[in-house]
Amino acid sequence: MAEEAKFKCLRCNHEYTDSYDPDKIEERSCPKCGSNSVRRLKEEASKG
Repeated sequence: MAEEAKFKCLRCNHEYTDSYDPDKIEERSCPKCGSNSVRRLKEEASKG
């Protein structure tokens, strides 16, 4: 089941949100520069 996740391009540092399916391996490319050096950002722990 797909969910929303944040991604960051390691080449141009562009951050964006896209759908993410943990059961699927997909190669992503940055929508800004086209690089395939994109990593999913871990969710920050909520501060309470």
